[in-house]
Amino acid sequence: MYRYEVIVYWSDEDKAYIAEIPELPGCMADGATYEEAVKNVQVIIYEWIETARASGREIPTPKGRLMHA
Repeated sequence: MYRYEVIVYWSDEDKAYIAEIPELPGCMADGATYEEAVKNVQVIIYEWIETARASGREIPTPKGRLMHA
């Protein structure tokens, strides 16, 4: 659906998987399973983009795989 990089990790604090989209600040979702977190973040990406569009903010072009230190 979207071509943004998704980073998924387990959070002991939240007792859930967290899916983050580094290219979209603040865009993240959680889920009880890895698959659920990925599914949930797809909805949040759509909502993030629609909110940015309605606010006149720039929507980053997906860059694909990013390099993290």
